[in-house]
Amino acid sequence: MEEAKGFENLEIYKRTCILGQNIFDLTKQFPSDERYRLSDQLIRSTRKCPANIAEGYGRFHYQENIQFCRIARGSLTESLDHLNVAFECKYIDQKTKNEHVTEINTIIKMLNGYVRYLTERKKST
Repeated sequence: MEEAKGFENLEIYKRTCILGQNIFDLTKQFPSDERYRLSDQLIRSTRKCPANIAEGYGRFHYQENIQFCRIARGSLTESLDHLNVAFECKYIDQKTKNEHVTEINTIIKMLNGYVRYLTERKKST
């Protein structure tokens, strides 16, 4: 894996930013009474991901970076739960849910790969 020049160039960071924007757009169709409940929770859980990746990157210590990636992974899992609730409440259909679940699971796999990379880098120093 090539060394990135800043967290903005990490593919995992870019992908989580896109996810955050897609979720933001999705929540616009939720009922207005969910604005400060489910919509807010779903937006926050997806926006935490790129923020934690960026913060971990800025720590310059592999173990701290890995820990922030784990936190980001937890936020993605939280987002999966919020999507389940949105589906149960009939705010989204099965197809929409599946598309976002597939994307989140892909990002989780990418994040796991990034953690493996960081772990190997840590071992080699």
